[in-house]
Amino acid sequence: MRSALLRWFRRKARSLPWRKNLSPYAIWVSEVMLQQTQVAAVIPYYQRFLRAFPTARRLAQAPLEQVLELWSGLGYYRRARRLHRAAHDVVDRFGGRFPRDYHQACSLPGVGDYTARAILSIAYNLPYYVLDGNVARVVSRLRALRGHIHQSPFRQAVEHALDALLSHRQPGNLNQAIMELGQSICSPRAPQCPVCPLRSWCRAYRLGHQESYPAPRPRRAREQRFLAAAVIRHKQKVAMVRGLDEGLLSDLWNFPAAFGNSRAESLTRLKQKLAARVRGPVCVGRPFAEVKHGITYRSIRVDVYRVEILGKVSRNSLRWFPLSTLPRAAISQLARKIAKQLL
Repeated sequence: MRSALLRWFRRKARSLPWRKNLSPYAIWVSEVMLQQTQVAAVIPYYQRFLRAFPTARRLAQAPLEQVLELWSGLGYYRRARRLHRAAHDVVDRFGGRFPRDYHQACSLPGVGDYTARAILSIAYNLPYYVLDGNVARVVSRLRALRGHIHQSPFRQAVEHALDALLSHRQPGNLNQAIMELGQSICSPRAPQCPVCPLRSWCRAYRLGHQESYPAPRPRRAREQRFLAAAVIRHKQKVAMVRGLDEGLLSDLWNFPAAFGNSRAESLTRLKQKLAARVRGPVCVGRPFAEVKHGITYRSIRVDVYRVEILGKVSRNSLRWFPLSTLPRAAISQLARKIAKQLL
């Protein structure tokens, strides 16, 4: 089974940029970017990021604002902040090179068990298996294992199977092969079993119940929220603030905004927030645009208001961005949607 999987991977592996640069740093960046993000979306960001920061030392020397600008639009910005902090640790503690030791790797900000195993196996060819959703699906079908990855007995059974399957000669290639199989053939719906290199060993295929494995993970119910956002414009510049509201997107620039459980409540909270930043009257007009946006489990309806400041703005309470700079600024994806309403 291991040989069949590796042969398939040699023939069918996609040509991805992080498979051409096997430096530990480049693999590290790719693994962080690929967390909860589709491969196609990551490729252009990865290429731009590596051009700007080709080494951990260059990344550590860069200001966080520049890092976030290059990350803007990729989402899950905590990854970028932790990667930047970890680059400082790699330079200060390990001479600028990602450590070969598992425990040292896991001591870095944002590097957990999966990321450490992936980097150590691919970059250093160390015998660690990796376990993510794609891998769990492949193994679950091979062994007809019931359950899902967030159940401890299921996870232990998958880990036991991976330990037996692991290649000690090519651990990195085997890990990538299983992940590639899960992404391209052994998909959650309508898996392409006739072309799967592991079909002969797959119990779920023999049972004819491939899509029954693994069990779906219970999902958190979607939460409907309302957001009022303010567009404060002066000639060809717009005002922005750090963060969105309720602790979200704290390192990115956003149009001033406030959440509420209704349109009226969100507007009231927006007026209160603006009053705290401005000495004097603030004129909030009628909403001129509506934007829909999603952040994790939140389904957000955004009313966009034109706002005129008649009073004096508190020092450092707002930052003015020329409209022409917004495409490359460290602003949130929601802010980009709102900005499109102005162009």
